[in-house]
Formats: sequence, structure tokens, C-alpha cells
Amino acid sequence: MNTTDLPFRANTAEACSWLTQRTGSAWTLARLLEHALTPYVWLDFDPAHPELFGEANGGYAAPIFFRDDVARLAAGSDDVLITLTKDAYQIVARLPAPGFTRPLDALRFLKKDLEHLATEFARAQAAPEEGAGAGPGPAPASRHGVGKAQLIEAFGAHARMDLDRALDDAIGIFGDDGARIKASARKSKRHAVWNPVTLALGLHDVYRVPLGPLRRAFASHDFLREWRGDWEQSLHLLGK
Repeated sequence: MNTTDLPFRANTAEACSWLTQRTGSAWTLARLLEHALTPYVWLDFDPAHPELFGEANGGYAAPIFFRDDVARLAAGSDDVLITLTKDAYQIVARLPAPGFTRPLDALRFLKKDLEHLATEFARAQAAPEEGAGAGPGPAPASRHGVGKAQLIEAFGAHARMDLDRALDDAIGIFGDDGARIKASARKSKRHAVWNPVTLALGLHDVYRVPLGPLRRAFASHDFLREWRGDWEQSLHLLGK
């Protein structure tokens, strides 16, 4: 199966088969999730929950990124349980208890995410030959940092704390001596931005946020995608 044969939304078997051919190693659903690939499930419009769909009256692809939902899948569950997702407007939404269930064969993976993973995998494999131990290069000049609202969207569900307040207080890992870009809050707190890689590592080391949800955050949020190389390289250097 070449790239052109890979559907825009591939099922688990298609995703694993394609990656196996591209990387030369076997892939399973658990391994896809371990590498922070975000699965999606198509939700047909449900008049009982119109707030999820807005104007998407034909339905939409809902991401599965909440740590408990992903952990259940990775452990080998017989079906899909979604308790937290994003609505059709990409706003995080908690589903009414006990959540939505779908069959395992409803899972889909985005073609662009699979291609990105294959590229990252090839780069990691080639790193020892290219002297990757030299450390990550500088970030692009245009990449100044990530704002509070985006950080809360990416990490808020995984940090057992009031991340909003912690970022405003800017103490420890949240301040200028931690992840906050120095002088970014000079005019006002609203202008403050943070290095998401430094912040995520701090959340893991200081606040014991598991690496799995943090990996998935970098893979599933477009505003973190350009930081993913730095994130993966940092984990490589730290031996994680």
C-alpha cells in the first residue's frame, strides 16, 4: 500500500499495514496509541446532543484524546468508549455519562498523521548515523511561544491542578525561570507565551503528568505540531 492508497481516514488495519510497509516493523493499535497517534470516530448527527454538532448536521469526526479513554483502548478493550472529545468547532466537550460507545472497527486515523509518524520514525532511525546526540537546533525565529488558552486546551485535562491560575501566577515552572518566555508578559499577562516543550516536561517531572497524554497533545493539536520535533528530541536526550 503506497501513500496514494492510504485513505484520508484509515481504519486500524489499513494504518498498521501501511506503517508496517513504510517502517519495516509490525504495528498494532496499542503501538499507534503509544506513539501518540490520535484516533477518531465518526459521530452521526444526534438530535439528543445538538450542542456537539452545531451546523454539522451530517456529523463529524470526533477525536479520542482523553487519557482514560486512550488507556482503555491501549489495554485491549472490546469497544470504544468516549467520555471527552471535541465538538464540531474543535472545542473540548465532556460527554454525558457514561459516554458514547462505538465498535472498535469505527476507529479511524488521519492520513496526514500517519505520514507524519512515518517521517518521524524514519528520522529517529537515522539519528544515530547522523550524530543526533548533538541536541536540538534552535527554534524557528517566527515561533515565539504558545498562549495560555492553547496550553489549557492541550494540557489542562491532564494536569491535576488549576492550570489557568498556575500560568497566571507564573511561579516555578510556569514563570520566567521556567517555561514562560522571558519578557513576554512585560506589558500585560495576556501577552505572555510559554515554551510548550519546557512546560510539558515540567508537568511530567514536577506534577507527575504521564508522558502518554503529553505525547498525544503534541500529536493532536495543530498549534503544537511545529514543536513536536523539539519534544521528541528532548525525550530522546532524556532517555524517555
